[in-house]
Amino acid sequence: MTSKDLSIFNSLRPFSIGFDDMFEQFESMLGNGGLTMQSNYPPYNIRKTGKDNYAIEVALAGFNKNDVEVEFEDNLLTVRTKQVNKSENNEVNGEIIHKGISQRQFTRSFTIADDVKVNGAELKDGLLTISCERIIPEHKKKKLIEIK
Repeated sequence: MTSKDLSIFNSLRPFSIGFDDMFEQFESMLGNGGLTMQSNYPPYNIRKTGKDNYAIEVALAGFNKNDVEVEFEDNLLTVRTKQVNKSENNEVNGEIIHKGISQRQFTRSFTIADDVKVNGAELKDGLLTISCERIIPEHKKKKLIEIK
């Protein structure tokens, strides 16, 4: 018997129709019984900004828009740094006596549902805001079924 046979998601399959891809996404996120360790840097918030709108806010003090890239592919939204050139900062702004604002390399990923569209990203005042919108297709909207 494999760990996949013992999964809680497999025990839910007989009670659902059409959720196989969702269960498979959870299986890949959980791996062999636990979430993959991801560092807590950079800190982030996920906010609901409307009925079907969301914002992912990532604190990026010390970074500018040329230092960061946001990529969305196969339901995975990834925020990562490009190569940070640390020697530039010392030459332009003088010698750093204490470094409390981190500019280390990072990658932060978010799994996005199939019906969520990523609308854009803005970096302002050290806060990267990625706006997302849930698009409900017509076939998923509530409808009244006529009885004949």
